[in-house]
Amino acid sequence: MFNQEDVLIPFNTSPLPSGPWIIVAPHADDETFGMGGTLLKAKQQGIETHLVVLTDGSQGGKIDDLVEVRRQEVRKAADLLGIASLKNWSEPDRFLETNSEIVTRVSELILEISPRTVFFPGPLEIHPDHRAACALVWKALQEVKLSAETPIAISYEISVQNPVNMFVNITSQIEEKKRVMQVYTSQNAENNYPELVVALDKGRTFSLPHEVKFAEGFFKYKEEDLGLSIREMLSSVIELYGEKV
Repeated sequence: MFNQEDVLIPFNTSPLPSGPWIIVAPHADDETFGMGGTLLKAKQQGIETHLVVLTDGSQGGKIDDLVEVRRQEVRKAADLLGIASLKNWSEPDRFLETNSEIVTRVSELILEISPRTVFFPGPLEIHPDHRAACALVWKALQEVKLSAETPIAISYEISVQNPVNMFVNITSQIEEKKRVMQVYTSQNAENNYPELVVALDKGRTFSLPHEVKFAEGFFKYKEEDLGLSIREMLSSVIELYGEKV
């Protein structure tokens, strides 16, 4: 016998988690493409948000001064999204590592800001930097758990569907999200990202009430999940799709 659908996917949307938030994005644009509607909703609700962009984005095209162009784009997007602080850490694009130095840097930032919620990419993203970002934030949260109050850990989708147990209704925010996505001219010249993102947000309404036209998907972890490695955590979720033993 197999689990019913409601074990694998929500049938309703959820309110926003408590702030302040830290959003960890592998590249400038991932925060907007992945959870821009949710960030706009947080702005409307007065939730304090902080954004960290991990890589320099240097492999995202061939235009001159690409790194600086992408910095300018994310500054503009952050302003539109109501981000309270923006940090660019300039790790090498496509070579993001989960070494102890950057893990400690993330954990120190968490301790400095004391967020109630930390967002990071889902473990089944395609881009290697997205998966690396997931792994390093997970390790940072495990470090924080040893010395301070643990924030809520939530992964978000960027380019593909990941396991989710939480949806945010962004129907009222979708037009503004589209406008913010247009800020990323350098990346939109490489692919039709806004069109693809809107399709993902539309597809995420499959199990939701009719009035929800667009949604962003997330996985909200329990504090005890941090006792597992991210690989073990992912395996436990994937097992839910199999036949009950």
